[in-house]
Amino acid sequence: MASQTGEHEVIPLDEVDVALETQVDGAGGFFSSKPDVSHYKLDVHELKELMEYRGSEAIQYISDKYGTISNICRMLFTSENEGLNGEPSQIRDRQAKYGANVIPPKPPKTFLQLVWEALQDVTLIVLIVAAILSLALSFVPSDACQGHGNIGWIEGAAILGAVIIVVLVTAFNDWRKEKQFRGLQEKIDHDHVFSVIRLGKAEEIPVSEIVVGDICQVKYGDLLPSDGILIQSNDLKVDESSLTGESDLVSKGTENDPMLLSGTHVMEGSGKMVVTAVGIHSQAGIIMALLGATGHTVESDETDGAGKKIEKPEQSDAAAADGQPPKGDQVDAAERASNNSDAEETDSKLKHQSVLQSKLTRLAIQIGYAGTAIALLTVLVLIIRWSVEEFAVKKLAWDNAVHWKQIVDFLIIGVTVLVVAVPEGLPLAVTLALAYSVRKMMIDNNLVRHLDACETMGNATTICSDKTGTLTTNRMTVVQTYIAGQLYKSIPHYTELNDNLAQLIVNSISINSGYTSILRQSSNPELMDQIGNKTECGLLGMVLNMGKHYDSVRVKFPEDSFFKVFTFNSKRKCMSTIVKLDDGRYRVFTKGASEVILRKCDYIMTGEGSAKPFNIADQEQLVASVIEPMALEGLRTISLAYKDYVLSDPALNEALYRDDIDWEDEDFVVSRLTSIAICGIEDPVRPEVPDSIKKCQGAGITVRMVTGDNINTARSIATKCGIITPDSNFLVLEGKDFNKRIRDENDVFQQDLLDEIWPKLRVLARSSPTDKYTLVKGIIESKLRSNREVVAVTGDGTNDGPALKMADVGFAMGIAGTDVAKEASDIILTDDNFTSIVKAVMWGRNVYDSISKFLQFQLTVNVVAIIVAFIGAASIKESPLQAIQMLWVNLIMDTLASLALATEVPTDELLERNPYGRTKPLISRRMMTNILGQAVYQITVLFVLLFAGPAWLDIDSGINLVCPMPTVHFTMIFNTFVLMTLFNEVNSRKIHGQRNILDGLHKNYLFLGIWVGTFVAQILLVEFGGLVFSCKSLSIEQWGWCLFFGFGSLLWCQVITSLPIKKLPRCFTVGREVREKDLEVQAAFTVPDGATRSGEKVPTRGQILWIRSISRLQQQTRKYMEDKSEPIVTQVLRSHSATALRRLSTLANSSTIDSSGFVSHASKLADA
Repeated sequence: MASQTGEHEVIPLDEVDVALETQVDGAGGFFSSKPDVSHYKLDVHELKELMEYRGSEAIQYISDKYGTISNICRMLFTSENEGLNGEPSQIRDRQAKYGANVIPPKPPKTFLQLVWEALQDVTLIVLIVAAILSLALSFVPSDACQGHGNIGWIEGAAILGAVIIVVLVTAFNDWRKEKQFRGLQEKIDHDHVFSVIRLGKAEEIPVSEIVVGDICQVKYGDLLPSDGILIQSNDLKVDESSLTGESDLVSKGTENDPMLLSGTHVMEGSGKMVVTAVGIHSQAGIIMALLGATGHTVESDETDGAGKKIEKPEQSDAAAADGQPPKGDQVDAAERASNNSDAEETDSKLKHQSVLQSKLTRLAIQIGYAGTAIALLTVLVLIIRWSVEEFAVKKLAWDNAVHWKQIVDFLIIGVTVLVVAVPEGLPLAVTLALAYSVRKMMIDNNLVRHLDACETMGNATTICSDKTGTLTTNRMTVVQTYIAGQLYKSIPHYTELNDNLAQLIVNSISINSGYTSILRQSSNPELMDQIGNKTECGLLGMVLNMGKHYDSVRVKFPEDSFFKVFTFNSKRKCMSTIVKLDDGRYRVFTKGASEVILRKCDYIMTGEGSAKPFNIADQEQLVASVIEPMALEGLRTISLAYKDYVLSDPALNEALYRDDIDWEDEDFVVSRLTSIAICGIEDPVRPEVPDSIKKCQGAGITVRMVTGDNINTARSIATKCGIITPDSNFLVLEGKDFNKRIRDENDVFQQDLLDEIWPKLRVLARSSPTDKYTLVKGIIESKLRSNREVVAVTGDGTNDGPALKMADVGFAMGIAGTDVAKEASDIILTDDNFTSIVKAVMWGRNVYDSISKFLQFQLTVNVVAIIVAFIGAASIKESPLQAIQMLWVNLIMDTLASLALATEVPTDELLERNPYGRTKPLISRRMMTNILGQAVYQITVLFVLLFAGPAWLDIDSGINLVCPMPTVHFTMIFNTFVLMTLFNEVNSRKIHGQRNILDGLHKNYLFLGIWVGTFVAQILLVEFGGLVFSCKSLSIEQWGWCLFFGFGSLLWCQVITSLPIKKLPRCFTVGREVREKDLEVQAAFTVPDGATRSGEKVPTRGQILWIRSISRLQQQTRKYMEDKSEPIVTQVLRSHSATALRRLSTLANSSTIDSSGFVSHASKLADA
């Protein structure tokens, strides 16, 4: 590579200067006219090669080839201070030359591919084979049904038709879901904005609109959307573990390492960078292309943004020929980060299922075992009884045409029983309930990133909430100040203060705040729009109220003039900026939490503008008389301080500047400060929050406040919100006291110690992100309560990421939250409002209840159909319900029922009960009573009709006909079963023992439409289905009897509801929890095709027969819950990059694999 040879092709800058003369104004500002695409001196490949260098190697490369970073900006026709002019034509030209900042997703599967996938289900394959055999055998001449024509083909054709419908419906549902979730992904991507400078002004634009040459402002918490080179930085540290596998933060700066990479996170500091690579040409895009996770191929990397072929330099070709991996530490770090095996990753995913997924897994396995056993038993009973009667009793000879057809018919009945045993409509019900809720939750300001979080939130028992912005309005206003020994209840005007003191206040606030924090005029003349950090905006508002403007100070002290910046983070709880003044002195401005800053102060300003000593006693007196009273009023207190390093003759509160000062030593530099002022900032409680917290408490959810604020401020806000009451004995702790209580003498965390305090803990003040993580983890892992806790957490900062990840549901703030917090979250609150969390609880409970409603309905159908088919086979040698009829009931009507029951609108009634928790069974005692009670009623009615119906209703019996033909007898059995099921669908709307099953029915138009539509379809099917559905037209009287028995389900429901359930045994509950061995069983069938775990046996085809049916319950939810709603960049970079790069590196260094083979292996690797 170029860096290894030490030779670089130096760009002749005089040629660039000529090209730029007409493009740049005299002051080096933005470009007045767009450059022609052909004038760009840097192409895509050259910029990609540049971004492969790191650290001092990158600095040397830039110096040798380009001279300075400023020259690179000039070659890209951009200004370091003014940025691009933002003209649409210029943006289009840059996108044509360098590509757009979009990583194209893999093309969606076509409808035919989805059809093919749906056909892979083994039960459907068996049905197809059996139907084809039945169809073929029907054309073999037979004497059994002479006089009735050749009608044997109808059943086989009808089953094939039903299978085709099922496959098409399944494929269409998958296609719709794919389309819907891609739309959700686009919504998430479009909502990701980034700050750029255009025409000299900072503005936020969607990341997809960023182009090469843009000047981006990077700050604490950002997820970098593109590659770039730093122009200016302040204490910038970046987490590059997503690319390199290294967990240590990397310090970035123009003097040590100016290269910023897409997909990495800014953990500290701020700065400006010029964008050099976007989209598929960025480091994240290159890895994605190698993994085959995009619609872009590796070969296309050899083209520029416009698709033109690029000639590579010989050095790069040579390096490629040597099989060298890309420059930098990615591959080496990937080797170090890949210690965990793929099996461990799979196990981890299995053990971190959502509450609903875990319970469905347990239920699916139970249903699969039971269904398989009954299906096999049914076939065996049919064949054995038939064989005894035909060959042992009647002594008949074997007839290929008749007897093979009979065996195939038995097999069809058995497979149909298996199909009925597995709730085919459940995956659709789960997906519909989730998709419907997600769409509605977006209206309620909840952007769901992980679908499983939607239903998990319904089980939440604890909410650990931030204070600022979530419980409060996050509109900061300075309402009190303490300046020069005087407490002001309003902001003093500039002229009321000593000039020196007033100027210190204005300069301290204006300079020592992020320059991305600004105030803009809003439509309301009385309020300014606060852009950026709200606390800093509150302080900037104080400057305006004093009669000055911060902009005039910032123009004099631009960011690139700063000597040193110690940015704010949760550990230091303060921010310091060092600037050089005109007289040569260095001034340190500091602001932060009052108690932190005051401990660093040895002096305090007086009303005359001079400093006086400020000892510990004075500090304690100031805390007691000023800070604590402010905190008790719910105000956040921020202290301002400064220190001067002078060249000579230092005054009382000044320090002498020396050449040997270590400016990186923050503890020394930011010490012996002079206190300027203390500001009391008001952040009012949102008016709707107290009522929302009351609803949570009524719903059995404990709300805890976790904040970094002063304990008195936190207690005051918690009282106003209703989290605590003055007469309650709940705990309010500071972070340091919390840690003392939960750790032993060796400072080791002890779960039993935490279990002693968390049930009563309501407020955790002055907490660090580590404290929040410890609290969340401890509550989740606590076994103090039998029902186990499900914890939701809110967070907005970068360091909240671990707690958000640890929580069962992580909520990130959409307005105040950093990109890092959003990436770690499950749901983004687009309005940062606690009330939206309460709405998420309602929707989550609604999802859980919707699925429970469908289970109650579906399992009743399954139990009745299976028992009727089995007992019918044992008693009359055939199932009263034909295979095609059971397919109609199970696969068609249940699909419609899943849509009807999964789209119920949530009501406040959902918040009137306690959450289910982790261990409460999916099918409760009440639900099991409803299922068994309705099953007893329906089975009794059907068997009465089967054995007593012909005599009672004066109709011909359909039992044991020589030539099976549609009869009124069996048609009435089928029709009665469907109508009882239809009326039971209305019963299934209530699962908690409510008597009024019609409550809210008139508002659910979709349910009514589907119910009426299904009823009409049943009428048409019975009256005109004929031979295809084995039905015969019924009279009005016969329809009346069918309706009578169907309506009886509603009356019988009232009887069942009256039954006591509290004393029923535990066996009446199903789906309580997932055992370890169930996880192992599931794991065996979630290994990708063609892959096996070492030492494990591959499941047999017999096992696959039932497990595939089970897996359909989870396939769609697992596929879309875990992956689809998470941004693809994050998925690959976080989960796969280390292992993938290691494997790709091995492949790249292998001389036996050509480029096409390499891409093929990469694609297979991505699929696996």
